[in-house]
Amino acid sequence: MDFLWFLLIGGVAGAISGRIMRGKGFGCLGNIIVGIIGAFIGGFLLPLLGVATRGSIGSLVSATVGALVLLWILGINGRRK
Repeated sequence: MDFLWFLLIGGVAGAISGRIMRGKGFGCLGNIIVGIIGAFIGGFLLPLLGVATRGSIGSLVSATVGALVLLWILGINGRRK
């Protein structure tokens, strides 16, 4: 059940970040992948900044912030080519 919850939060975080970054969404499966990778990035970055997250909402916020950072990095690399 935890794995399904992880996928759900990753998908929602990817969808939210795709909407915020306007047009940077990658479809349903891509958004889940971006959200999952974002969860790892957010889980690493936010504690470094002194931000603690707890519960489902905290996990969603952390994954969304991480997904936004990931999409931002992908956007920078896409513009260089």
